[in-house]
Amino acid sequence: MGRIARKKQHKGDKPLKEKYRTKRKTKDLDQIHVDMRPENSERLLNQDVDLDKAGAGQFYCLHCAKYCISKAALESHFRSKPHKRRIKALQIEPYTQEEAERAAGMGSYMAPKKVKVQTQPSKDATESTGLMDT
Repeated sequence: MGRIARKKQHKGDKPLKEKYRTKRKTKDLDQIHVDMRPENSERLLNQDVDLDKAGAGQFYCLHCAKYCISKAALESHFRSKPHKRRIKALQIEPYTQEEAERAAGMGSYMAPKKVKVQTQPSKDATESTGLMDT
């Protein structure tokens, strides 16, 4: 065994720290499905001004649970790969207790259903369409 092989045997607790790191922890998919309900989404998309949040809390991505600093940043986030991945992950119906019981052998298997998820419309687009209808 050479000097290099002997030296790299002890990793310490660094892999554990990286595994359980919660600094950039985001909402889970089932929590976002709850936020996507009409009564919750209306409240989240039309928040009061809060200077402690990025962009004063006015530019919020509902699907990623992320605040952006400006409208341009939000629009570029909608075109980004992480946002598109999150949209695709949200298209599968969240797990329920009934599905867990079926997996444990207390019922027959049913494939998860698809949920139609689209990127939220921007505030200016909804306001301009409202003006065109009148």
